[in-house]
Amino acid sequence: VQLVESGGGMVQPGGSLRLSCAVSGFTFSSYDMSWVRQAPGKGPDWVSAINTGGGSTHYAASVKDRFTISRENAKNTLYLQMNSLKPEDTALYYCARELSGSPGYDYWGQGTQVTVSS
Repeated sequence: VQLVESGGGMVQPGGSLRLSCAVSGFTFSSYDMSWVRQAPGKGPDWVSAINTGGGSTHYAASVKDRFTISRENAKNTLYLQMNSLKPEDTALYYCARELSGSPGYDYWGQGTQVTVSS
């Protein structure tokens, strides 16, 4: 199982980034997926989740109406479109495979850094 994030970088407040997570080694379309972030000196913070077919999405209150999670099962890829970025969005962003039938995650990527600064 492998999850590889990309698309991070440095952006000014108000800017946008699109993160991608390319997965391999498992049947991507069979698993719910999430994005989780970790700011310096803080614990992991759940950002967003999407079900297997992409028709059901959920967001943390802090990113709702600014971020959009999506997936392309044919390409084994998860996305996170981030708009109106704020300095408090600065973090290492991970994609994670959700456990089947219980809370939590069993596989994570290595993360991609997002820095929002003027």
